[in-house]
Amino acid sequence: MSDFVLLPTDFETDLKNSTIPFSDYPRPQLKRDSYLCLNGEWDFSIENSGVTTFKGQITVPFVPESRLSGILCEIKKEDLLIYERKFVLTDAFVKDKVVLHIGACDQYASVFVNDKKTGDHAGGYLPFEFDITDFAVIGENTVKIVARDPLCTDLPYGKQTKKRGGMWYTKISGIWQTVWVESVCENAIKNIKLTSDLYGVDIYVEGGIHEKLLRFCGNEYSFTGSEFRLDIDDPHLWSPEDPYLYEFEIVSGKDTVRSYFGLRTVEIKEIDGIPLICLNGKPIFFHGLLDQGYFSDGIFLPASSRGYEEDVLKMKKCGFNTLRKHIKLEPDVFYYFCDKHGMLVFQDMINSGKYSFLVDTALPTVFLKKGISHRASKTRKIAFENTCKGIIERLYNHPSVVYYTIFNEGWGQFDADKYYDMFKAIDKTRIWDTASGWFKPKKSDVESEHVYFKPVKIKKSKRPIVLSEFGGYSCKIKDHAFNLGKTYGYRYFESVEKFEDALVSLYKNEIIPSFKNGLCAAVLTQVSDVEDETNGLLTYDRKVLKVDPDRFNKLSQKIYAEFNKHYEKED
Repeated sequence: MSDFVLLPTDFETDLKNSTIPFSDYPRPQLKRDSYLCLNGEWDFSIENSGVTTFKGQITVPFVPESRLSGILCEIKKEDLLIYERKFVLTDAFVKDKVVLHIGACDQYASVFVNDKKTGDHAGGYLPFEFDITDFAVIGENTVKIVARDPLCTDLPYGKQTKKRGGMWYTKISGIWQTVWVESVCENAIKNIKLTSDLYGVDIYVEGGIHEKLLRFCGNEYSFTGSEFRLDIDDPHLWSPEDPYLYEFEIVSGKDTVRSYFGLRTVEIKEIDGIPLICLNGKPIFFHGLLDQGYFSDGIFLPASSRGYEEDVLKMKKCGFNTLRKHIKLEPDVFYYFCDKHGMLVFQDMINSGKYSFLVDTALPTVFLKKGISHRASKTRKIAFENTCKGIIERLYNHPSVVYYTIFNEGWGQFDADKYYDMFKAIDKTRIWDTASGWFKPKKSDVESEHVYFKPVKIKKSKRPIVLSEFGGYSCKIKDHAFNLGKTYGYRYFESVEKFEDALVSLYKNEIIPSFKNGLCAAVLTQVSDVEDETNGLLTYDRKVLKVDPDRFNKLSQKIYAEFNKHYEKED
């Protein structure tokens, strides 16, 4: 008998209205007109030791462990997942090159086009692509993707586990983001890097021909080479209160790409002797929530992108201005909604290595928060570095992303100071939290604390103080809970009224009084329930908001006002 309930969401109505899930262009900051989405029904089989154990269809990009995939089965480490479908290329679509993109596939993938191997990929979170010009033909083509997921701990794997329970969640396997084809001209633009400040943006263009053209606000600017500085008269800054985005195009020969940017800076300043994180030169309180990015319908994805947008909008309605994306990288559309609606993002890197409850959780929760570091194999080091660098590159242009966490609570933590130096050198425009919670390194931009089982008491520090996790209060809602067995949380409430009152009291009696000692960010656990965890403001199916948004918004405005009393913003 199952120990959980399948919870449908309102987002599933979007699937009934569209034959292709997640059909929107998947790369909002590097858009071309060339786009052939391969999401939808694929032939699918599972092989184990040469024996076919399943044969049928799967709905991509939903993982076979999810109900939305049409499969809903456990994938074993020895299983081969074989995806296959046909697609048609026309003369009108094809330019000089044809590129196949896979948004993400967990953990290993081999890709074939027309029975010819185009390449392999390892790692479950980053997008990858293959030039299939020499393999594809005008007319009908066949693409086959063979995936396997042994849950190798040398690769970043996040909160996936073989045996779900507590703060560990269902393992996912195979394709879980959009698969698509584009055709580009010779010497096409490969990437755009945007570094903004309060007066304009530095644009770096990778690839393309030497002569280029920037179209911006009805004007055209010709430039040569790869770099262009765009200064803006009367600049309109991006902030949570006013998330203004500038759109532009770059033309390079036959290639045209569309993108956007927001003008903002994030830095550390001392205000009256207290180090604080400042947005656009002014101190700001990061009023945040932990965001796991799991959904009851598609597990690693909501049924439609509306699931991401409504999470952002509902938390904004409650007055929050920050989400800490916890040990998971999302599709670009999530970060686009944060850019669009003004939700700041603290982005975690994705842990690898084996987890020890005693060393990584139990002892640090009580007292042991220093001096521990794990060892990593060469394979794990390379995979971790490459994944982190890929995340930095992928998110660099998003104005909402202001902060990175390298390690969380010691899970697989190694060479922490080395990685602070390495990643800070790659991106100096963000705040770097080397170790969130404990096992403190020498090098970090912030003092990052987790407090769950005792009152929040903040002491002054030489670094900005970030309460990167706290709360974890649990309220289980009948008919909207995933788990039938033990409920996971840190303090339990039987009614939403008592749950809400306790949270309001927590902010008023512990968070607000901490402002005087330099607390500049607080991340409550969490946006939504996730499987056994019932400590979300939203239920796992996103159908019930457990707090009154008007009351919470008034509380949030009081929080901002009290913070600003201590550190008045300059006009």
